Amino acid sequence: MIQINGTSIELEGPVTLESFCQLRELAKPHIGQAESDWTVDWKNVKEVDSTALALIFAWQRESAIHGKQTRNIHLPPNLKSLAELYGISDLILAA
Repeated sequence: MIQINGTSIELEGPVTLESFCQLRELAKPHIGQAESDWTVDWKNVKEVDSTALALIFAWQRESAIHGKQTRNIHLPPNLKSLAELYGISDLILAA
């Protein structure tokens, strides 16, 4: 579901309402604690809903508290579509 390696978070499986709280809490102790920015890799995520955007924003807020940024790579097409639909694609800091 989630693997943290240094300043990289690798997600796997669905990122939906059912997994949101667990994913947010598993990463929270790590986000912002490193000396550099974070990267979230979405390449192994096949299913998302709008709560995936909430997860991105939660991690970005946590990073910002520590003066860091969180970048997202390999965003699934359906997540990009949701961000565009809501007019927030420029806010999700995709690399």
